[in-house]
Amino acid sequence: MSEEMRRAYEQWKTVPYSISFPLRIVGLRGSVPPVWIKDFMVSQGKQMKLGAEFLGSLDTIYTQLVSAKNSGQLTSKSTMAADVVTLGDSWLGVAIRNKLIASVGKPQELEWFQHLDPKWQAILRRDAQGRPDETGQVWGAPYRCGCMVIAYRKDKLAKAGLQDIKDWDDLWKPELAGRISMIESTREVVGLVLKSLGASYNARNLDAEVHGGQEAVKERFLRLRKQAMFDNINYLRALGAGDVWIAVGWSNDVLPFAKRQSNVGVIAPASGTSLWADVWAIPAAIKIKSDKAGGRIRGPSPLVSQWLEFCLQPARSLAFHQEAFCGASPLRFADVADNGSSEPAGPRLDTNLVSGLPPKDILGKSEFLEPLEEETLAKYRWLLEAE
Repeated sequence: MSEEMRRAYEQWKTVPYSISFPLRIVGLRGSVPPVWIKDFMVSQGKQMKLGAEFLGSLDTIYTQLVSAKNSGQLTSKSTMAADVVTLGDSWLGVAIRNKLIASVGKPQELEWFQHLDPKWQAILRRDAQGRPDETGQVWGAPYRCGCMVIAYRKDKLAKAGLQDIKDWDDLWKPELAGRISMIESTREVVGLVLKSLGASYNARNLDAEVHGGQEAVKERFLRLRKQAMFDNINYLRALGAGDVWIAVGWSNDVLPFAKRQSNVGVIAPASGTSLWADVWAIPAAIKIKSDKAGGRIRGPSPLVSQWLEFCLQPARSLAFHQEAFCGASPLRFADVADNGSSEPAGPRLDTNLVSGLPPKDILGKSEFLEPLEEETLAKYRWLLEAE
């Protein structure tokens, strides 16, 4: 090498080059505290290029993943081309089965996974068909959670001479006929019927697992159907107007509403309730051949692991714990189990929730919804068609 070339080479080595690492997120609107985005960008420095898009529903995100897979079309702006997307925990099974998402990794490779409560580890480990499998890989990282709750008008119940609501059984009181509104979700409604009969939300053999068998489930379900109105849009509005006295829904809907009302109480039912979670999942873009999705077809961004770890650091729970944002951190499972407190989540709200989750004894009896086999789903359809 000539002296001139050597000098040129030495000069080239001193020139700084900026390498940009992209990370593209497609999340559920209202599920990610804005401060997380800001703090993550600060933690990663100028080398990171973060793109975040938020859609209005989990159904929209899932539908766009399905559309990309079915069409075989992928662009850099496709939801399927994102590095991580939000799915609900109950969507994981069908997303895995339809090959819409890729595994996050093996449990021993994921430090954040080791810090999760066993309840979480059980729902995140799945086989290739999306069924829970204690030996399976990890298919998502939870970042926000909550539960099904009952909200009730304290003033209306007191005027009618009724006690405050404590458990699912209260929904069948004759005095509450026509005074109940609840979300229109088959799994949730049948699940609370099963829970009220002392069975699991995930009961599969109704005759074997429910006292009185499927006929008892049918009788109780039909009574509830006459007792309540089902509506995903207006069920809380009806409670606020006083048209109904009881509303059953997801905590992320109910708690913000209840905190604006001075006469509404919120409880996690004493016999246990259903749990839900928003989960980061990795779209299976690598399975779609495309020359329009940039480097994403070679795999997700190397920053994905940092993002998942970041979302499950204890500091992230502050936005939920301080009630600056609706939901609970998955890390709060251990805290609730340890402190066992049933203090109200805030001074404005009459509730038994602890930082957005049921207290220790009720949390232990609460369940995530598991995928059901076709035989069990057929029983659900039988219930819906019953007269």
